[in-house]
Amino acid sequence: MTLNRRTFLKQTSLLTASLHMALGEASAAASKSIILRSSWQTVNIGDIGHTPGVLALLEKHLPDVEVRLWPSSVGNGVEELMRRRFPKVSIIKSPSEIATAFNECAFLLHGSGPSLVARKDVERWHKETGKSYGIYGITFPGVYSPDPKASVTANPLDIELLTNARFALFRDSISLDFAKKNGVKCPIMEFCPDGAFAVDLRNEEAATLFLKTHGLEEGKFMCVIPRTRFTPYWEIPAKKTPFDEQRYLRNEAMKEHDNAPLRQAIIEIVRQTPMKILICPEDETHVKLGKEILYDKLPDDVKQKVVWRDRYWLTDEAVSTYVRSAGLFGLEMHSPIMCIGNGIPAIVGRFFEQTSKGVMWRDISLGDWLFDMDNEQDVARYVPTVLAMAKNPKAAKAKAAKGKKYVEQRQRETMNLLKENLKR
Repeated sequence: MTLNRRTFLKQTSLLTASLHMALGEASAAASKSIILRSSWQTVNIGDIGHTPGVLALLEKHLPDVEVRLWPSSVGNGVEELMRRRFPKVSIIKSPSEIATAFNECAFLLHGSGPSLVARKDVERWHKETGKSYGIYGITFPGVYSPDPKASVTANPLDIELLTNARFALFRDSISLDFAKKNGVKCPIMEFCPDGAFAVDLRNEEAATLFLKTHGLEEGKFMCVIPRTRFTPYWEIPAKKTPFDEQRYLRNEAMKEHDNAPLRQAIIEIVRQTPMKILICPEDETHVKLGKEILYDKLPDDVKQKVVWRDRYWLTDEAVSTYVRSAGLFGLEMHSPIMCIGNGIPAIVGRFFEQTSKGVMWRDISLGDWLFDMDNEQDVARYVPTVLAMAKNPKAAKAKAAKGKKYVEQRQRETMNLLKENLKR
């Protein structure tokens, strides 16, 4: 069939329009695809919690955005946990999957963490694609110096990457101030609650069975988590970390000092209230520590109302247990974060070796529940504060709700930042 000139031009015009429409749709689809760089390790339910927290926020506030998770580690049952809760999220691990995501996605979001954990991957994204990226809720610089008077310096690459980001959000005000004072010039620099506040994972069956087996009733028990100054990663085979004598000796020197207030709080709660106590872990090393430093040293009359959890758990079972409790206290950070995110009261004890992230408790209006265990005045008021929480759970819940409300406000505002940047 021979086409005349008019028919030819008309069909060519239609073909061009169709092509432009298809390209436009592809471009729009690409603009709604992002990479979440997260999931740093799996030996700590808090490190696990960063990722499902941010994914839950993305699902709630940006439901039309396709998310591809680029993890460091999703072993130990965590990948299955993520796939059950977020079946639409692709988990990219192979070089080809990552390369495809670099080509198809419009934005990279670095998730919550103890520092700019994936700096090399953010740098690679920036150099290879030239596309936008953002940093969501990190501690900065996230380094520890054994000398509390020593000045801490930031990695020059971190300063450059944070400056070039569309937004750099920090999970505590000290980190935000440090970034500003050390030359970060990002156009948007704000406080952003840790992503783990938004964790909504659940394993109701496992939690219900555990509580029933051990005689713990909803609203009638409190959780406690012990800790040493440094996580003894050398005790976790999967980490393949060499023994660190200096850190071990520091742990041994401070173990009783730091955990004795927790033990005394357990004693006072059991003797003065109807509450029972669950000693539980945030990371794998807390299981043994909980028995050694807390349970084994309790008086016999107190032990009768105390349960020691003898195995590690994943974030879903832990959260399903926390939400049934009257509150939590201890020396860890992310279990309290997940408690407050679900409206459960939580008291945080911190010390110098744990960097500045604990300051977020003041940032979300819960400064009365933040304790510096290197400050003896704080140590002295620890037990009375925990006991007050146990004696007046209604007031404690109201206080937790206040913190939760502010967290949710910042979550909405920070997700809107991402939403606006995806429109560009």
